[in-house]
Amino acid sequence: MENLIQDINKKIGIRIKIERFSRKISQEKLAEQSGLNRTTIGYIERGEISPTIETLYKIASALDIELHDLVNISKINI
Repeated sequence: MENLIQDINKKIGIRIKIERFSRKISQEKLAEQSGLNRTTIGYIERGEISPTIETLYKIASALDIELHDLVNISKINI
């Protein structure tokens, strides 16, 4: 079960990074727009922490994407 959660965290992190790159914004800019710390964004993108739903919502809003689209990791392979 723990490995499954780690894989989900990594996939969500990759998804966020892809969305951020496609918008050509830095971690700093995403952090500013979402009201989060840049370090937190880095941890999430590397899959090192499990973001809360509230945190994911803030990131989705900052990226101008629906939350359900942000967490759609079905096409992310690691």
